[in-house]
Amino acid sequence: MNLGNYLALGIVLVRAPAEQVHRGCSSSRYTLEMTNRLAGKIALVTGIGAGIGRECALVFAREGAAVFGCDIDAARASATVAAAHSAGLAVEAIHPIDLTKPPDVQRYVDQAIERHGRIDVLVNAGAINPQFAPISEMSYERLWVPTMVGEVDLVFLMCKAVWPHLMAGGGGSIINFASVAALRGAEFAGMLAHSAGKGAVLAMTRQLAVEGGAHNIRANTIAPGLVATMATSSQGFTEGEKRDRIAASIPLRRIGRPEDIAYCALYLASDEASWVTGINIPVDGGTTAA
Repeated sequence: MNLGNYLALGIVLVRAPAEQVHRGCSSSRYTLEMTNRLAGKIALVTGIGAGIGRECALVFAREGAAVFGCDIDAARASATVAAAHSAGLAVEAIHPIDLTKPPDVQRYVDQAIERHGRIDVLVNAGAINPQFAPISEMSYERLWVPTMVGEVDLVFLMCKAVWPHLMAGGGGSIINFASVAALRGAEFAGMLAHSAGKGAVLAMTRQLAVEGGAHNIRANTIAPGLVATMATSSQGFTEGEKRDRIAASIPLRRIGRPEDIAYCALYLASDEASWVTGINIPVDGGTTAA
């Protein structure tokens, strides 16, 4: 085995545990671990204060990206930046930023260009908690509209603001978040508005992929299943009997973790996905297969 060839490609060979080999989990006693998969890239990650956005920011920085994040919660965003810096990672942020307000979105993007000169990746992880109710109880003004604004409008506003910079830079990657709720109904919660919002993000992203193809702009969605975050915890989905019931319905028998989603986003942001656009990847423990 010529280790030099692997090291030149930025690949680390890691010896697989013997028990994995004995169980048939590895065809070799070595596994491949990529390093610096985003080296030199400038990544905008929204919603870095918690959950999926926070994990994307940290994973991307560990893989060599310069991350410029934002969040509406200044304290949580600062905590993420501090955690990154303590680990020697390149994460900056501007906060508070309200992604439902066009001037705030533009200020965020302008600051990124001022500091870094270009944008290579946009991760639209920021969102406002959706409102849950069945149609019989769904208030248009109080529940429906805030969910559409918090799940659809802010994605559109960010994509529109970064688009000219992606074109000027010769392309890039947009990663949006749909949901398994965009792909199937659910009995345990009134997900009408949430399903509609995430379905809109799914359709929007496909259209962005078509419009962006000629400019080498890739656009893809990830459809997470139930992931343990502050938002899902606030809805009571990640603890106790409700969590256990949901986990029992998932083929892999657990709810997701933010890093499960971040590693999928890492692939879509990397050059490994240079011929991948317009797709949706469910990361859901098998929920949509069941």
